[in-house]
Amino acid sequence: MASLRETKDRMNSVRGTLKITSAMKLVASSKLRKAQAAVEALRPYEQVLTDILASVCRAPSPPPAPDGRVSEAPVALVCFSSNNALCGGFNAGVIREARAFLARQQGPVEVHACGRKIAEALRRTGVRLRQEDPALAAHPHFRGAAELARELAERVRKGELSQVYLLYNHFVTTARQEIRLERYLPLAGVPEQASGTEAYLVEPSVADVAKRLLPQVENLKLYAALLDSSAAEQAARTLAMQAASDNARKMLSELTLAYNKGRQQKITAEILDLLGGSTE
Repeated sequence: MASLRETKDRMNSVRGTLKITSAMKLVASSKLRKAQAAVEALRPYEQVLTDILASVCRAPSPPPAPDGRVSEAPVALVCFSSNNALCGGFNAGVIREARAFLARQQGPVEVHACGRKIAEALRRTGVRLRQEDPALAAHPHFRGAAELARELAERVRKGELSQVYLLYNHFVTTARQEIRLERYLPLAGVPEQASGTEAYLVEPSVADVAKRLLPQVENLKLYAALLDSSAAEQAARTLAMQAASDNARKMLSELTLAYNKGRQQKITAEILDLLGGSTE
């Protein structure tokens, strides 16, 4: 049985940990509110813009090889994770799905890692990363997402890449996040043939409108995935810190009970010693 001094030291250690986890929970909650507001404001705009594009333009096809076959250019995978730990299973799910995706591919795959944790995990398994951007994961901003989107889209149009996939945590609610692996380029959800423009009056022409809309939708889709991942990260960290704080309080309660019992037993033993000495 631990001594009273050891139990007291353990209680002080748990109290210190509880202060840290409580503070981290408050910080994550504050960041979550901002990230949630940003992603919920962007989703309707991105969805409407995608619907308009689907109505007025034709989806790009993979560039043909010289002999007429589909190009065998590499597939690109853009992964989003956090830079730091202490966020439950947030990173573990993305890492597991990324490894499964790479194992399924028959041809070459180049990986773009947006987040230190996914980059470190894939590098340990021998995966060579084409690009690593932890700063974008730490501070999501449209300019960085748009630069990456333009680079990927240009390489797809040149035939250097056949397809681009996004892998990220989708924020559903604070208590629920889902792993999503979706095709990003060529744009998914846009029909091969124009479905008609009955709902829109297109000026000056369908081609001009599609030319302006396509880069905007490409930028917004990547930026939406980045914001989604950021909101899911803060939600996961909030839950993890809440669980850690609850466990710390439970442990502190048990240690306090054990300390009080030990202290009472010590006092009782001393009283019995005194009583025994007085009868001699």
